[in-house]
Amino acid sequence: MNHSKNEQLMARKAAATPRGVGVMASFFAERADNAELWDVEGRRFLDFAGGIAVMNSGHGHPKVVKAIQEQLERFTHTCYQVVPYESYIALAEKLNQLTPGTHAKKTALFSTGAEAIENAIKIARAHTKRSGVIAFSGAFHGRSLFAVALTGKVAPYKLGFGPFPPEIYHAPYPDAHTPLEDVKKAVHHIFKADIEPSRVAAIVFEPVQGEGGFNVIQTEAVRWLRQLCDEHGIVLIADEIQSGFGRTGTLFAMEQFLAQTGVVPDLMTIAKSLANGVPLSAVTGKAEIMDAPAPGGLGGTYAGNPLAIAAAHAVIDLMREEQLPQRGKMLGDRLKAVLDQMRPQVPQIADVRGLGAMVAVEFRKADADALGAPDADFTKKVQAEALQRGLILLTCGVDGNVIRFLFPLTIPEAHFEEALGILREALKAAR
Repeated sequence: MNHSKNEQLMARKAAATPRGVGVMASFFAERADNAELWDVEGRRFLDFAGGIAVMNSGHGHPKVVKAIQEQLERFTHTCYQVVPYESYIALAEKLNQLTPGTHAKKTALFSTGAEAIENAIKIARAHTKRSGVIAFSGAFHGRSLFAVALTGKVAPYKLGFGPFPPEIYHAPYPDAHTPLEDVKKAVHHIFKADIEPSRVAAIVFEPVQGEGGFNVIQTEAVRWLRQLCDEHGIVLIADEIQSGFGRTGTLFAMEQFLAQTGVVPDLMTIAKSLANGVPLSAVTGKAEIMDAPAPGGLGGTYAGNPLAIAAAHAVIDLMREEQLPQRGKMLGDRLKAVLDQMRPQVPQIADVRGLGAMVAVEFRKADADALGAPDADFTKKVQAEALQRGLILLTCGVDGNVIRFLFPLTIPEAHFEEALGILREALKAAR
C-alpha cells in the first residue's frame, strides 16, 4: 500500500517525537511565500495562522531574508555577554524609542516570549524586593514553568505540570464582557485574603489577550491598573508578545491606550513578529527598573542572536516603509465587516471583535436547548472546512470557541479576497 509523503512523515513523527508536542495540521510544510504555504505534496494553502502571530511581515520577505544573509556572512554567534556587537545596541535604541512613552528606557534581548516574561518578572522582583505577581484569567504568557503559572488556562498548558511557583494570583480579565467593578473587587479580595499589596512585585496583562480569545482590555481598566500600581509601588507589565508589531493597527497596542488614557506600562515584553520567524524577544522598560538586576543577572547563551537582530532591524524598517500597521487595520476592518454580514446566515456567530488586524469571531450554540453555551464543536468544524479549502486558521479562547485571524499584514489583495471567499464558504458549510 502506497502511503502519501504526508502520511509517511506523520508515521515518523509519531515514532520519533512525543505526543506532548501537539500538532494541528496533518500535512508538512515544504516552502512558503508571503501569505502562501505549500506542503510536501505541492498543495497550496493561505496562511492565516502566521506561525501563531509571528509572520506579520509575511513568509520570506526579501528585505528580511537579505538582512539575515548579510549577517550570516559576517558571524552567526559570539554570545553577546562574551563579545558584544553593535546591532544589539542599535536594536535596543530603536525599541526604546518606538515603545510608548518618552521616559528614559532600556532594553534587554532574549530568544522567546516566555523568556521575556520570566525576565520581566525577575527585573520587577529585583526592583521592588518583593515576590508576588498578579495575572489574569484567560492569559497566556508562555510554557516555561513560571510563565505557565502566570497563564490563565489549565488545558493543555498546566495539565500534569504542577506544583507551580508560589505567590501567583489570578483576577478576572476586564474585557467588554466583565464589569470593571467585579475585577476591582477580585483584586482587592486578593489583597485581603491572599497577599498584601506591599508584597506584590508586578501585575502583568495583555492589552489584547491572545490565546484567551482576542479579548480587548477596557480602556478604563488600563487607567485603573496604572493607578493601582502607582498607589502600591507595583511594576505594571504589558505583554505585547502577540499584539505587538503592527497587529492591532499601531506598532504596539499600548500606543492606543496611551492616546486615550496617558498610561504607559513600566515594562513591556515583545517577541513573535519582532524578527518575523527568527527567535528573538525583548523586555523594554523604565531605565531605573531595568537596571535593578546586578550584572550577570540577565542574559542567555542565545539571547539577542545576531541573525535574529538583523531580521528585526529589517522588520522595523518594513513596518514604517510599507505602513503595515495601517494596512493591517484596513484589512482587519474589512474582515470584521464580512463576519458581521454572515451573522444572519450563521446564528452561531456570537461576537466579532479585536483591534486592527487582531480579529476574532466567537461561536455559541444557536439551538434552543443550549442557547448561548460556548460551541467548540462548531468552531472546530469551521476550522476544518476552511483547511479543506486551503485556508489555515487557528482556534483560541478558554472554551475553545473562538477563531482568530493572523494573516500577514503584507498579504496581496487577491489572496486576501480569496481567503474571505473561503471563509464565507467554510462558515456556510459548517452551518
